[in-house]
Amino acid sequence: MKAMILAAGRGNRMRPLTDRIPKPLLEAGGKPLIQYHIERLAAAGIRDLVINHAHLGEQIEAALGDGRTLGVRIRYSPERPALETGGGIFRALPLLGPDPFLVINGDVWTDLDPSGLRLAESDLAHLVLVGNPGHHPGGDFALVEGRVALEGDTRLTYSGIGVYSPKLFADCAPGVFPLAPLLRRAILERRVSGVRYPGQWLDIGTPERLAELDRLLSG
Repeated sequence: MKAMILAAGRGNRMRPLTDRIPKPLLEAGGKPLIQYHIERLAAAGIRDLVINHAHLGEQIEAALGDGRTLGVRIRYSPERPALETGGGIFRALPLLGPDPFLVINGDVWTDLDPSGLRLAESDLAHLVLVGNPGHHPGGDFALVEGRVALEGDTRLTYSGIGVYSPKLFADCAPGVFPLAPLLRRAILERRVSGVRYPGQWLDIGTPERLAELDRLLSG
């Protein structure tokens, strides 16, 4: 299975840190955020990676190169302008190929082992959900008997990690568009499975949360 790391966001909430450095290259525990993803994917045997980028993307390519030093093979999908999550994945489909692929937001950190994530043949997506963090108490979706639902007794937060079928994007056209409407439609069709991950997960969306992760990894 191939994997895509989403790294095209501007990181406005991280400013002024991201005025000169793209968010995936911000460091915590002595490493760039994106390196943790790459190392965990490599350890899971997932070594063919695609990384999209926009803001200061040339720095990402200069830092990671072809991925050889990290034990992976990296191809890049540059965007001008940034295409949002849906548009960015759609643009990268020729690099990802015809089989289901893993997608990870570049601005999260987790100790999840991705090797066990799989997509059932009839499904369009398999999402990893987590407990709601303090900054997102309402959650995104419910999980009912292994299926992702729009409503339910307990709502959870989408972790930014999922396995997707290229068929999810069958009716899309090139351009800027979000992923969420595609997921909601597939959920209503009961073609999205999910799992709740109880381990460590952080959304590194602000300088304060970056500092929190740095303390966690340096402690």
